[in-house]
Amino acid sequence: MLRKLIIMLAAVLAMTGGTTAFAFSPPPPPPAPADPSAPTGSPQAASQQDKDFLVKAHQSNLFEIESGRVARQKTTDQSGRPNAATVLELGEMFIADHTRLDATVRQVAGRLGVTLPDAPAPAQREQLDKVAALNGAEFDRAWITVQIAGHRATLADVDKEIASGASPEVKQIAVTARPAVQRHLDMLLQAEETPSPSPSES
Repeated sequence: MLRKLIIMLAAVLAMTGGTTAFAFSPPPPPPAPADPSAPTGSPQAASQQDKDFLVKAHQSNLFEIESGRVARQKTTDQSGRPNAATVLELGEMFIADHTRLDATVRQVAGRLGVTLPDAPAPAQREQLDKVAALNGAEFDRAWITVQIAGHRATLADVDKEIASGASPEVKQIAVTARPAVQRHLDMLLQAEETPSPSPSES
């Protein structure tokens, strides 16, 4: 009887390649840890208002950057122009500040799946073209007037996003941008109060 049992066991071992049917499989490898640098945002995380704000903020940034470049080009001759130096100073500030602000806008828009345009809004482009066609003190006055209106509109959009935006990331963009936009507007309003030369002097 024992001999038959040994023969049967040997046959089973031969069929299983020398292993028993009761051998344990190795445990599966643990899941890979989450990548902390991976984006966590999703298109669903942003409301339509958030998406609209990102687009408007980006276009406004592009407009202000281009406005700064125009100011740089149009203020090389500052004679008889009491506002020319201020326009140049503001223009350089707009280029620096809005380039920095727009970098964050583009980064967050990418994470949230929001497609951004590659140019200012058509109305902004038309305004800038009209101002760029002017010269001297007339350009300075028109540039300041257009920038005051633009910064007031941007400030209204910023305050709306802060008050009722849904995405924490997008709201933070508005919170961060507000002091810079307000500072620009205050400087523009101060420049607007500077006496302008008479038509014969400009």
